[in-house]
Amino acid sequence: MGRRAAIIATGQTVHKSKRREVNIVELIHEAVSDCLKDAEMTMADIDAVLIGNMEHFEGVYNADLWAVDGTGAWLKHGMKITTGGTTGASVAHAGYYHVASGMFDCVLCVGWEKQSDGDTTAGLIFQADPLFERATMSGAIGTFALAASEYMNRFGITEEQAARVAVKNRGNALNNPCAHLRKAITIENVLQSTPLAYPIKLLDMCPTSDGACALLVASEKIAKKKSPNPPAWFKALSTRHDQPFNSDLPLLINMRSLRDAAKEAYAQAGIKNPLKEIDVAELYEPCTFAELSWYEALGFCELGQGGKLMDSGATQMSGELPVNPSGGVISTNCIGATAMIRVAEAAIQVMGKGGARQVEGAKIALATGFGGSFWTELTILERD
Repeated sequence: MGRRAAIIATGQTVHKSKRREVNIVELIHEAVSDCLKDAEMTMADIDAVLIGNMEHFEGVYNADLWAVDGTGAWLKHGMKITTGGTTGASVAHAGYYHVASGMFDCVLCVGWEKQSDGDTTAGLIFQADPLFERATMSGAIGTFALAASEYMNRFGITEEQAARVAVKNRGNALNNPCAHLRKAITIENVLQSTPLAYPIKLLDMCPTSDGACALLVASEKIAKKKSPNPPAWFKALSTRHDQPFNSDLPLLINMRSLRDAAKEAYAQAGIKNPLKEIDVAELYEPCTFAELSWYEALGFCELGQGGKLMDSGATQMSGELPVNPSGGVISTNCIGATAMIRVAEAAIQVMGKGGARQVEGAKIALATGFGGSFWTELTILERD
């Protein structure tokens, strides 16, 4: 995996549905400033700046140019990455590769989205094939509704089991001061919320959020000598992309990109029993049914047993493998930052800095990123 590299600092904005009091550059600056403060560093210590967002959702292009005042990338090595929902995790992986290659010692990674400035649904619809899929494409909701129906029919997964995911994650968000949706809900609240497309209801889906996230990736020399935080070392990374035709994909059931990415990452990390060997997981779950299914693809349980694992309490904060202590994507979804938040929150757990959302004794953390055609970025971090 090249030379060792670690996340030594993180920063996030407060995430909301509309951050009208700041523009995009100011939003970015909030996360970057928070990250540098956490690292006890300045931009003079940074060798490179890597950024990512889904700029076509906002309709403002050339983000690598106009965002410089927020990112601090002036006259520094830089790169912009856009890979859909996985953008933030892709940027974090690129940060690792920049440092692991030996070319850079301290790399700032930044992801953001100000969805209130654009039209996400239009962007998603126009990614579809114009001949075969665009006429029936309804963005994430329709895609997940189709997949969830198949999942329920094949394995007997229930709407109540999916609702428990929302209740768990929104409850966890109460302990996260950065989370967008911070209000406790009940199973009945989820089941009685506005129907969107059967079986998906309003509280089964993630919100659209304005927000930004930053993290600092450093070489072993920097991490050990300058970091005020216990480093979160990269233990394994893997990426899997898939074809663009949603009608030909397995979608939720045993999602092959996640399954194969997990297999590779576990081999790198020497993990044989993920449920017992991973201490905490931050999963990119755009809807409740996805989290249940992805327990299975990640090997936390057998195929079709995600609902039963949820019922068992194993993924609660007090369970064997707490999932989404931050509140997850169900609670916060600023797309260009969403997958980076998963990595940052995994790092926070490994560093022991989670506060009220900290999993006691967490040493190995897993984070996933999810992209529109059901592709995956997977990261495993560890504490020495």
